[in-house]
Amino acid sequence: MDLSQIKMVVTDMDGTLLNSKHEVSPRFFEIYEELKKKNIAFVAASGRQYHSMVDKLESIKNEILVIAENGALIKKQEETLLTTPINKSEVNRILDTVRPLENVHPVLCCQNNAFVGGDSSEFIDMLREYYSEFEIVENQKQVDEEVLKIAIYHFENSEKHIYPNMKHLEGDLKVKVSGANWVDVSDLNAHKGYALKKVMDDFQIESNEIMVFGDYNNDLEMLELSDYSFAMANAHPNVLKTAKYITHSNDDFGVERILEKLL
Repeated sequence: MDLSQIKMVVTDMDGTLLNSKHEVSPRFFEIYEELKKKNIAFVAASGRQYHSMVDKLESIKNEILVIAENGALIKKQEETLLTTPINKSEVNRILDTVRPLENVHPVLCCQNNAFVGGDSSEFIDMLREYYSEFEIVENQKQVDEEVLKIAIYHFENSEKHIYPNMKHLEGDLKVKVSGANWVDVSDLNAHKGYALKKVMDDFQIESNEIMVFGDYNNDLEMLELSDYSFAMANAHPNVLKTAKYITHSNDDFGVERILEKLL
């Protein structure tokens, strides 16, 4: 594994860079400073909201590229480089599909805010981990802002209880099981691979010059763009099959160990 050509490192957040307590390790921030000295760019790519991502990466947020909302938004500092919203009629179609389902909670993800129903205080409490900025509304269909993604949550299992009911939307929309409890629905071009390809083109980065880390199905397209793609040991079977290499789990410094080898 010749890592001498690497110019950019891209990592997912939950289940990858973040440990099970949703923390970034101090060890990572030390490594980041070394990457910077070698002019290796760093990109955080997540299904999370932009504000939630930069809260986790506060000390370096003005130096890095952020791919948020599963690729529907790219930002550097406060500059928006790309947004890929969902058509308004599709937003209503998704909400109509979700409404009859039991114990399922949709979140409308917009550039600067998110909008949720207020029918479950347990869900609202959980949501604070993933969304720094959100508003409770009576009717999500009345939200006026551009919707970048609809994230749908189930407390038990998203692949079992949400995905089968949303699968028929594939073809018109991107439907991704993005975590054990989440399914994300977005525009067909709103995925991490589409966003990362734009970043690679802008920076003139080739597949042998980029290292990518991921753990879930919403990481598949971006993993396919790199000759040095790493699945976490805790990754979904699809990711383990797609990535070219496997590293330790997110609780065992899987990303940090490989970056130390890179340095």
